[in-house]
Amino acid sequence: MSRHLPFEVIGRADAELPLVMTCEHAASDLPEWSAQNEDQAFLGDHWGWDPGAAELTRALWDEIGGVAVLSRFSRLVCDPNRDPSDPTFIVEKIEDHALSWNQGLDDQERERRRVHYHEPYHGAIDQVLKARMAQKRPPRLLSIHSFTPVYRGEHRSVEIGVLFDDHEPQADALLEALSATGLRVLPNEPYSGYAGLIHAARRHGRQHGLVYLELEIRQDLIATADQITKLSRLIGPAIAEYARGSETVENKSPR
Repeated sequence: MSRHLPFEVIGRADAELPLVMTCEHAASDLPEWSAQNEDQAFLGDHWGWDPGAAELTRALWDEIGGVAVLSRFSRLVCDPNRDPSDPTFIVEKIEDHALSWNQGLDDQERERRRVHYHEPYHGAIDQVLKARMAQKRPPRLLSIHSFTPVYRGEHRSVEIGVLFDDHEPQADALLEALSATGLRVLPNEPYSGYAGLIHAARRHGRQHGLVYLELEIRQDLIATADQITKLSRLIGPAIAEYARGSETVENKSPR
């Protein structure tokens, strides 16, 4: 079994800004496996991770502070942004291509991956949130993801999506602040939070009674280091404003 730590934490629990960012698809690493040549194309693109998302998360942390938790394994090992009961928790095949390391998985191996990858990542988020809340200033949660500019031959005009399944007033405020930068920002695009696709933010927000949202950034806006620096400076103030409205919310049971 790999000794690879499945998460990275940057920042301190006593950081001034009450913000915890998470990046579920930060890495394309296979800690225990070697991909075959024909697997590489899938592992390296959006199927294997969210290109630019980890770098943007780190740039935002440099720009505004807070704390960030990032995954250190590919979503094709198991997906930190899916519930383990979800059929897409472990993807065995992409576009009729069978992934070499995900064939013939039994229930024992699926459970092992949950225990050694999925749960330690989420456990790290829980520990960060508990430490932050002990500072008597509850943080807000923001999950950082990226999406492809072209999907099934169609160009996506949205540049940033604010995903939510709750906390609509806070989502609206962040939408307004981000839109004021001149970017094309839309609610629940290109995916909807109501479709169960913001598992990590929802899980921890509801568990700890915190406001939670997810940001989706179009990948062509964060393809280079210069673009990432520019965008983090552009949207950082809006995210800091979102964080400073920190408050606890009534803890709700999952729908």
